[in-house]
Amino acid sequence: MSLIERAAKRLEELAKAESQGAGDLLHTSSPVDPGEALIERAVRKVVASDITSYPARGRSQDPLRTAHVEAARSDTRGASVDLAIPGRREPSLRDPTVPEPLVPSGPLGSRGASPAQTVELDVPMLRSAGYIDPSSPESKIGNQFRKIKRPVIQAFQGKLATPVENANRIMVTSSAPGEGKSFVALNLALSIAMERDTTVLLIDADTTRYSLSRLLGIESRRGLLDLLVDRRVLVSDALLRTNVQRLTLLPVGARQRHATELLASEVMENLVADLASRYRDRILVFDTPPLLAAPEPAVLATHMGMIIVVVEADRTTHKVLTNALSTIRSCPMVTTVLNKTSSDEAGYYYEAP
Repeated sequence: MSLIERAAKRLEELAKAESQGAGDLLHTSSPVDPGEALIERAVRKVVASDITSYPARGRSQDPLRTAHVEAARSDTRGASVDLAIPGRREPSLRDPTVPEPLVPSGPLGSRGASPAQTVELDVPMLRSAGYIDPSSPESKIGNQFRKIKRPVIQAFQGKLATPVENANRIMVTSSAPGEGKSFVALNLALSIAMERDTTVLLIDADTTRYSLSRLLGIESRRGLLDLLVDRRVLVSDALLRTNVQRLTLLPVGARQRHATELLASEVMENLVADLASRYRDRILVFDTPPLLAAPEPAVLATHMGMIIVVVEADRTTHKVLTNALSTIRSCPMVTTVLNKTSSDEAGYYYEAP
């Protein structure tokens, strides 16, 4: 007599001894073959063992899969416009040329857990430095940035006469360093975050100055460069949720050799495409190096839907600006923003150190 037959016979004996069911067998009103039930329990046990032991097999751990594992354990995206302003399911064998899969997280994804990392923006410090205070939507600077963000929002929502491809990818740059691009990038992101139905991811892609990351005190956090050079780092590892609702940050990350060149790499292209496709309901704002400082930002510009070029009043010459704009002719929508004006009516802007 086989093991299954003996088990079946024993279960029949137990069934006679008890009027309802047999041990840990599922109770059902329809006939159940005891031997079949025993096999099903054995299969469930093997499957559960296979699931819970998955991370130990040397495959990289996916947070989405991990969540399912834990559950199993507990329950066995031109025209030029001038504006003046004052003052994954991961395969077991990976192609090394393909970047690490991006896992939706927090405000940026509809699936998966929220980012574990958070950062508290020093809003009073930012306000004193001339930045938008999210709690004061009717402030002077807030009203001024509404003029800048409105075309961005309209393009993103498809409300312009001519549709803009990749409308959720916004690049903020300048011709030369020190014109105020990081100041504009952060204020633009803060202004967009004040929209009731739009969220924003602000990405520090200035691999030369780290202005945004230093200002916000996140220069030591993992970020963009880590994602580009280390396949083990997931986007969920680098995203930072903030105390400003609907605003998430991606720091520049650890310093790397030839960091600027990474902006023109295929890995960066894939990263931008993946972020934009996964988060179609979010606006991505990239603060990048100046256009004339290196050729790579112009390459990155080819993947953008809109480019905002910050121009410093009384400093940037027509020739310099023309040369800068000539590098981004491929972008369908380019906006220039005049910064650091000295008009008494409008005040003035400056870039924080």
